[in-house]
Amino acid sequence: MSEQHTYRVIVRGTWDGLTDEARARLLAEASEHGMTSMRFCEEGSLSYEPSPLKHFSMRYVVVSDAADGEEMAGAIAEDRAERTLREAGYGFGPLKSTVTDLDTMKVNRKSSSRR
Repeated sequence: MSEQHTYRVIVRGTWDGLTDEARARLLAEASEHGMTSMRFCEEGSLSYEPSPLKHFSMRYVVVSDAADGEEMAGAIAEDRAERTLREAGYGFGPLKSTVTDLDTMKVNRKSSSRR
């Protein structure tokens, strides 16, 4: 059995080809997808600014084989984002992801003498 790592992935994109209905829904739900809604979770968390309604980001937690690395975690998150956005009827352009491996991330702790 291979080692599993937990990744935090931010998938970014631009709205593209939104229908009038999709645009109206995004604008109506904008307060639910602002700064306070940002969180990393398996199902993804969508956030965007309503004005201008141009860019969005989705945050995911992906658990996968460490041997597959960050590239695979990014691909998994982008696939989840594409599926979610298509099911909601939202048009979008190319997606780009930023991946952080939580299992290899270095945490700098302040020593007790520096507090």
